[in-house]
Amino acid sequence: MAMHAGPGGGAVRSVVFDLDGTLADTAADLIAAANACLAEVGAAPLDPRADRATAFRGGRAMLRLGLSRSPGLAWDEALVDLLYARLLDHYGAAICVHTRLFPGVEAALDRLSAEGVALGICTNKPEALARRLVDALGIAPRFGVLVGADSLARRKPDPLPLRSAIAALGSSPGRCLMLGDTRTDHDTARAAGARVALVTFGAEGDGVAAHGPDALVGHFDELPGLVRRLLGGAESA
Repeated sequence: MAMHAGPGGGAVRSVVFDLDGTLADTAADLIAAANACLAEVGAAPLDPRADRATAFRGGRAMLRLGLSRSPGLAWDEALVDLLYARLLDHYGAAICVHTRLFPGVEAALDRLSAEGVALGICTNKPEALARRLVDALGIAPRFGVLVGADSLARRKPDPLPLRSAIAALGSSPGRCLMLGDTRTDHDTARAAGARVALVTFGAEGDGVAAHGPDALVGHFDELPGLVRRLLGGAESA
């Protein structure tokens, strides 16, 4: 799972990021892949803007939405599973056409690294696709670990993936902040014993405040200061 060796020693401060909707706006490419599958069975296409929130709930959620909007089309979960496998193929072939990092991501990651904060990713995207995407976005070397949906026996909101990422970074739950964009990320962090902040520029906007995170992030420029406030300063030499 490690992308490069994480810091060793004691419990360093760490930030573990969700990927889709947190580090990068992936909705348009996800919906394009879903629409390619829906077109194969004559189902209604999704709208890249109006259905953006559904894109961040996963491939099967997108497929179910399109199928449910197609009167007269008989479908069941077996069809969803079949189309989901096709969706992964379509998505993998065009994973970073419209996807972009949110403003300020790279500067914030560099600032955190310079302050000795270990960085990781914990996503419900399949690991191989997540790695392909962060490579395409040019940010892979900045992270010490990447845990995907199929990296372990369980996925978010189970705390196991986040706890695994924290351990790989040489950190501890009490010294970790998870940054995400959904209730799933919030619940994962709480279950793991980590702090949690949610971004307000994701599909839910300011509505993420209802989940009760420790903080909200409106722009990545705010993140380094937030980490200092929630996790304290760098360790003593």
